[in-house]
Amino acid sequence: MSQPFPTIIDRFCHYEKVQPNKLFLSEPVKSVYQDFSWADAGKEIRSMAAWLLQSGLNPGDKVAILSKNCAHWIMADLAINMAGMVSVPLYPNITSNAVNEILLHSESKAIFVGKLDNPEIIRMGIPDTLTQISFPFYFNVGCLNWNDLVAATQPLGEPVKKDTKVLSCIIYTSGTTGAPKGVMHSNHTMSFAVYSFLESTPPLANEVFFSYLPLCHVAERMLVECGAIFTGSCIHFVESMDSFSKNLQYSQPTIFLAVPRIWEKIQEEILRKMPQQKLSRLLKVPLVSVLIKNLIRKKLGLGRAKHLFTGASPINPAVLSWYKALGMEIQEAYGMTENSALSHSNRKGACKFGTVGQSYPGVEVKLSEQKEVLVKSEANMLGYYKEPVLSEEMFEDGFLKTGDEGSIDDEGYLSITGRIKDQFKTSKGKYVAPAPIESKVLTDAMIAQACVVGWGMPAPLLLCTLSEQAKSLAQTNLQDHLHQLLERINKELEHHEQLAKLIIMAEEWTIQNGILTPTLKIKRKVLDETFKDFYNNWYNESVKVVFV
Repeated sequence: MSQPFPTIIDRFCHYEKVQPNKLFLSEPVKSVYQDFSWADAGKEIRSMAAWLLQSGLNPGDKVAILSKNCAHWIMADLAINMAGMVSVPLYPNITSNAVNEILLHSESKAIFVGKLDNPEIIRMGIPDTLTQISFPFYFNVGCLNWNDLVAATQPLGEPVKKDTKVLSCIIYTSGTTGAPKGVMHSNHTMSFAVYSFLESTPPLANEVFFSYLPLCHVAERMLVECGAIFTGSCIHFVESMDSFSKNLQYSQPTIFLAVPRIWEKIQEEILRKMPQQKLSRLLKVPLVSVLIKNLIRKKLGLGRAKHLFTGASPINPAVLSWYKALGMEIQEAYGMTENSALSHSNRKGACKFGTVGQSYPGVEVKLSEQKEVLVKSEANMLGYYKEPVLSEEMFEDGFLKTGDEGSIDDEGYLSITGRIKDQFKTSKGKYVAPAPIESKVLTDAMIAQACVVGWGMPAPLLLCTLSEQAKSLAQTNLQDHLHQLLERINKELEHHEQLAKLIIMAEEWTIQNGILTPTLKIKRKVLDETFKDFYNNWYNESVKVVFV
């Protein structure tokens, strides 16, 4: 029988008792920080848990959370768990239709509504049958008021006892491969993941976490929410992406996670202020080098950071090497919603750039005959909600099928070489794997985003967007550079993989235009559906680099 681990509620109650007056959550609201100690938060969480139980809901019922990251997001999640109910976190920037679909599919009976950009529009997707509770600082008309409910309800003494291996959370995937699926997790799967992570990391205590990536995403939930609660640490929030730099500088986190696109944006910002030539020159002077590195880290707000992580999608190894030269070792990690984000990571001081590191303790890993990465641990999901057939198809002899193609070196470092399902066949009958080609292209400083397409075409096309650096070049110089890039990449590829054209898209791919997921991964299907009618015309253009 597997070892029972303390749950997130066990750990919260422990720290609420032993360090009641210590800072737990700190959130800027209109530039004023609202601070909550463990005792402050505990009172609100316990009162809300009691209210949920008194409202006619029962343990096991589903309760949704629809909000950007904020202090009461964490409190609501803990209150739901404390009441023995199942939390259903939603992305705060999805459409009202998607909200409706998920709430109906999950059979949610109540929903917490908080910090949103367009609350009136997104709330149109909430069925009238659901009880809506509004967070403090972000009151929504027609909702019950969190503060009123907490003030009128006696705090719950003891959390509802439930089997740690039964359903406690349904995390809906962000939809890179089609309609979102409800991934079922228990308190045990998540606790196992946290303890395995902590076992592989130098002791963490009194850390400062910075929360800005969606808390409904498994990486933020596991590293930031669970990481802070299991180690008695505190969480600082970002007010908005406009105030990101200011909030980061204020918080000075000791643990920081960013997705590749954010690391790239930070790099672009640094190089905008200090061009590479000048930076390289200064880094060669011993004393100046130390001062420059410290100054950059401090200016970013990462002066105290012990661990810097990247995940959610592949990162260009050149970006990691660039940060390493500045004294910032970024640890690339790998995981998915279906395994509580627990699979592999590069450990501090032993990073191999271009790999996603070694497996965590308690994680078995092997490759199938097709080189698909298969992982097995107690952090693996219970299955997909209401999808027994699909759930069964995801496992092979107890191993989770990740859908990723990989290779493992003799030290156990895993490299992800592509997606099994992303491969496509050209009209010549040859298969093309996009990811390795995209990785080669993204080493070029002029390219910001890249996606190889071409199902049924004579040869693949590369859709891409330009970096800020590229936009500052003269058109002739840029065209020359892109032609040389295409020539160089094609020399490194098999004949059937060689790119027919570079298609330069005018508009950056974003969450807002529906091409990126909330964690900034490219939705290949959406790109394909949006532009496939143009592929033939682009292919037949007389020039190799097509601007659209």
